[in-house]
This record gives sequence, C-alpha cells and structure tokens, in this order.
Amino acid sequence: MSVGLNHFLVLSVILFSLGIYAVLTRKNAIQVLMGIELILNSANINFIAFARFGNFGFTGQVISLFVIILAAAEAAIALAIVLNIYKHFSTVNVDEIDGLKE
Repeated sequence: MSVGLNHFLVLSVILFSLGIYAVLTRKNAIQVLMGIELILNSANINFIAFARFGNFGFTGQVISLFVIILAAAEAAIALAIVLNIYKHFSTVNVDEIDGLKE
C-alpha cells in the first residue's frame, strides 16, 4: 500500500479541524496560538502534497517554507503580546481581557 494524495488530504483535514476546535473553544491565549499553528501546518501539508502529486514543481514547497517562516514570526510576536497581556492583566484568558487600554 502506497501513501497517496488522499492520505495527505485526510491528515490535513484532521489537523485543520483540531486547530479550528482549539481556536474556537479554548480560552487560554497560548492554546489559541497552538490551534493557529495546527491550521498553518495543515495548509503546509496541502502545499507539499499538491507539489508532490500535482506536478507543480517546487512552488508548493517554496510556499510551505514561506508559511513556516511566517508562522515563526507570528509565534514570536504573539508570545510577546501574550506576555505583555499577562504582565498587565495577570491572566491569559482571552475572554477576561476586555480592554486594550486601562
């Protein structure tokens, strides 16, 4: 049995669904960030799978590398924001933070 495009797509759908579930149901900002990372990784799997099976050359892999760089930058900036929120509000629950300037 060989691994085909359908296997990658199923894995991507599972990761995307878990990411959406984490973003919509979690209150902790760190867990929401982890959900966003799952969503970005599911997109990367799709890019790589279609580059491999769709004869698109290196385009999918280059876009996937760009997404990885974007995710690293997003994580660094988001963690800095979360740390500042924790310093100011003493919590990282996104539903308890209702004001940006107090």
